[in-house]
Amino acid sequence: METPRTSDGTPDGSNDGTGPGPGRGDEERTALIVESLADAFAPLMEADPVAFRGKYRTMARDPHAFYRGSACLFYADLTASGPDGGAVDDDWVDERSGRIWVHGDLHVENFGTYLNDDGRLVFDVNDFDEAYLGRWTWDLLRFAASLALVGWQKALPEPDVRELIGTYVAGYLDQVDDYRRSGDDASEFALHLDNTEGPIHAALVQARQRRRADLLDASTVRVDGVRVFREDGSVRRLPDDERAEVEAAYQQYLATIPEDKRSPRSLFYDLRDVVGKSGFGIGSAGLPAYNLLVEGHSQALDNDVVLSMKQANVPAVSRFVDTGAVDGYFEHEGHRTVVSQRALQVHTDPLLGWTELDGTGYVVSEVSPYEVDLDWSGLTEPEDIAEVVGLLGRATAKIHCASDEDSEQDLVDFQVEEALAASVEGRREELVTWLADTGTAYADRVRADHALFVAAFREGRIGVSST
Repeated sequence: METPRTSDGTPDGSNDGTGPGPGRGDEERTALIVESLADAFAPLMEADPVAFRGKYRTMARDPHAFYRGSACLFYADLTASGPDGGAVDDDWVDERSGRIWVHGDLHVENFGTYLNDDGRLVFDVNDFDEAYLGRWTWDLLRFAASLALVGWQKALPEPDVRELIGTYVAGYLDQVDDYRRSGDDASEFALHLDNTEGPIHAALVQARQRRRADLLDASTVRVDGVRVFREDGSVRRLPDDERAEVEAAYQQYLATIPEDKRSPRSLFYDLRDVVGKSGFGIGSAGLPAYNLLVEGHSQALDNDVVLSMKQANVPAVSRFVDTGAVDGYFEHEGHRTVVSQRALQVHTDPLLGWTELDGTGYVVSEVSPYEVDLDWSGLTEPEDIAEVVGLLGRATAKIHCASDEDSEQDLVDFQVEEALAASVEGRREELVTWLADTGTAYADRVRADHALFVAAFREGRIGVSST
């Protein structure tokens, strides 16, 4: 997959063969961008145009921000029929490896810390809103293109970027091999304070310094000796009928917490306050959401818990795969998101669960003070980035291999590590080359698409006005 370039070496967006079909001009490519965003977000854009104006302004900031917000376009490109009638990665999947749990939106900024259900701070993949069943290569290719975009923004030479992609893939394959040798499930591998260094260790140390009381003081005030949510521009007080519906949905959610993760303390889960919430990131723009303040392990004010109850969205992957065997498994998108995360992440948030509000699925999870994202701003030298991306490759393999017959769900009923090994047998170097070629070429495509998107947004063609 080689990107056509202009005489100065930049990607030629006017006649690019990396999208779904050769020789698409700017107008045709712009139409595909607009159509893909409309297919994915039209109801949400109509419901909350202000939120989407903010989302699109963020996406307009730089090519990587555009990439983060346009997973729908990525999958439209990957699954479109090429000259041979197949998707771009048909050579790398079979009946098993083409249908495993995938993250769905794996880019370099979807990694960070969390406090797992056994009390340990872990660095891992995060944000499972787009998780679904799909091809194992999709997560690796989405990450490779993301890494190529970040490398370009840091002015790294292309050979260095390609080598970094190779380091990521090597980490991934090494971890797959470790699982095959050990015969144990993927729960044994974890990045934590005792086995990390550099930027990943720094993120874990930063998370360890966080205090629940600081998060509570930032989002709540004390009134008559109890906490209530602080009034600011990101929250709204609910009318009585809406609050009653949210409280009923909260009670439904409590039943979805696994028995082995429920607190034995009777006070835990008592609801103290509820507000509507806005101001989420790129992926959650326009999705209705609430914050709930819950009594913690005791009546002490510093261990109260803030929960997010957010409407779940349709994952981008599901628009491009056969969902017939999967749809009946889930009650709604909230249920799908939680089942997916529990499949991919061995030790999930003990408060993770789902509920339903007005016939729509919602995900409930803790707003944790211990979540710190990997800071890429200080990563400038290829050798420092290589140290990180090799571990990110291992973390990617962990989520894939955790979500098989050893997990609680039964949609994937085989050992994923064996299926992955079979897909790359005797072709590992070829895989590295393919991911480097395809990832860097798609990053070129994204940079050209970003310019087309910005122009279309300024002209009012994206579905919401730019002003």
